[in-house]
Amino acid sequence: MVDHVIWDWNGTLLDDGHAVLDALNRLLRELGRAPTDLATYRSLYRRPVRRFYELLLDEPIDDQRWDRIDRGFHEAYAVEVGRVRLHGQARVALGRVAEAGRSQSLLSMAPHDHLVTMVARHDLDHHFDRVDGVRGVGGGHKEHVLRDHLAALGVERTDRVVLIGDALDDAAAAAAVGAHAVLYDGGSHPVEDLRAVGVPVAGSLLEAIDLVDTGATSPVR
Repeated sequence: MVDHVIWDWNGTLLDDGHAVLDALNRLLRELGRAPTDLATYRSLYRRPVRRFYELLLDEPIDDQRWDRIDRGFHEAYAVEVGRVRLHGQARVALGRVAEAGRSQSLLSMAPHDHLVTMVARHDLDHHFDRVDGVRGVGGGHKEHVLRDHLAALGVERTDRVVLIGDALDDAAAAAAVGAHAVLYDGGSHPVEDLRAVGVPVAGSLLEAIDLVDTGATSPVR
């Protein structure tokens, strides 16, 4: 039984894949590198994100350079964010969770202040018991911020929580804390990589909610 849903933001509720790629290519140009394409991004993307950049740039990245790259990407993304919209089913999916009597919250690896601003811009504040992004330098795994998020919510039964996200790291974080997971094919990874993890994969946000409603979420490990 699931009584709380934790949503991911980028690539899940927010349809920002095009903006992410454009921001990444803006950053690559600033670094004097050639732009990349969606297929390459999806094949290489992983957390910690520093490792993604090491694979993309084919060189190691030290702490000082990583700080510049991380800030550089988010500055480039801020330029693109004005044209970003919610996924078409996002509001309906949030409404269905509420109608089922489940509480919900939002957890993202995006910078916290930016996340809060975006949620307010899309008038979604009222849906969530709590909204958390990353404070400080980002790019790490989601597990530690998920643990902090659950503690702040006062959750005692993580086996009654499901995390809906579009990244392999979402499934890993959920498994680490004893929660369920549903992965949404939102574009961060090839769908065959999502399916290989062994958790349910949804082709739409409403399908993800159907999986929650029917109890067909990932087994708690």
